[in-house]
Amino acid sequence: MKLGILETGRPCEALQAQFGGYADMFARLFGSEFQYRRFDVQALQLPGAVELCDAYVVTGSPAGVYDPLPWIAPLMDFLRQAKGRTRLAGVCFGHQVMAEAFGGQVIKSPKGWGVGLHRYDVLDAGRFIGGTPQVSLIASHQDQVVSLPPGARVLAGSPFTPYAALAYDDGMSVSIQPHPEFSTAFAEALIASRMGGPLTLGQGEAAMASLAAPNDSLRVGDWLRGFLRG
Repeated sequence: MKLGILETGRPCEALQAQFGGYADMFARLFGSEFQYRRFDVQALQLPGAVELCDAYVVTGSPAGVYDPLPWIAPLMDFLRQAKGRTRLAGVCFGHQVMAEAFGGQVIKSPKGWGVGLHRYDVLDAGRFIGGTPQVSLIASHQDQVVSLPPGARVLAGSPFTPYAALAYDDGMSVSIQPHPEFSTAFAEALIASRMGGPLTLGQGEAAMASLAAPNDSLRVGDWLRGFLRG
């Protein structure tokens, strides 16, 4: 099965040298059952046809969907073309750009940074992770979906991120705000690189401490893998 990774960003050089890019992280999360094809969306590389791959994942990015960047509108056009024709999954920026492309709204949240390990209430166990009322996943974002696209259903949320996981009415598209593809080691290194910059020392220390608790990245990764397989 061919899985296209629509890579919309990359870690800084030092972190990429140690942990790889976002496409590498998804390949580690999902394993060897897929044939992976990477598209550098920031370089305006998009599939020439939806049918080029059997399913697609849209990665995280430092960009905001509202930024005047030349690759964002073509990506949204591709997602609208692909919706209902193939399986789509978005993570972090991917979650946000899918919501915006399908008629929702994303803003830089006045709540500020969501960083570290966050816990989300499972609101639709039939479509998301059954058998558990909550999942804990690594978050790293300032932007949030604040208005749902028509036909979207909330799978999981929290007081900080009410629309943390969405399913769409075509039955073939899902997206989540947190990062199941992030390892704890990568999250620690990312937080450390941002302390004293985007993150205050207090924010960074609290986020670091939260990462000591168990997370559900592998469970959510298994769920996403199964969803993409169909």
